[in-house]
Amino acid sequence: MRLNNASQLAGFARRADLPFFLKSLCDAEYLHEPSLAPTREMLHAYRNGGMGWPVYERDFTRLMRERRVEKMLNKDLFEIPTVLLCSEAGPERCHRRLVLEYLNREWGGIRAVHL
Repeated sequence: MRLNNASQLAGFARRADLPFFLKSLCDAEYLHEPSLAPTREMLHAYRNGGMGWPVYERDFTRLMRERRVEKMLNKDLFEIPTVLLCSEAGPERCHRRLVLEYLNREWGGIRAVHL
């Protein structure tokens, strides 16, 4: 769900490395789902101070609604333990939390554990 999963700043979480490590270490699969990421413009505005968190949260939630992510995602993907990965350390100001809250409102039954 990361917008940029190929950056060298991602370390071993890069698009080219993560599938290998997930399969090798815990027999998990990797799926890159950019529809769960903000737009480049939205992320740039937030990270550079042009948009505060409340506006980002509102706009990102609106973006998920416009994209109808609850219709395009297979809910069955969340029937097994699923990890949402982005670059924020905690859930307070992270789009992972916003995605989970949105999907839980639409589908119900999602239990999130923030590591």
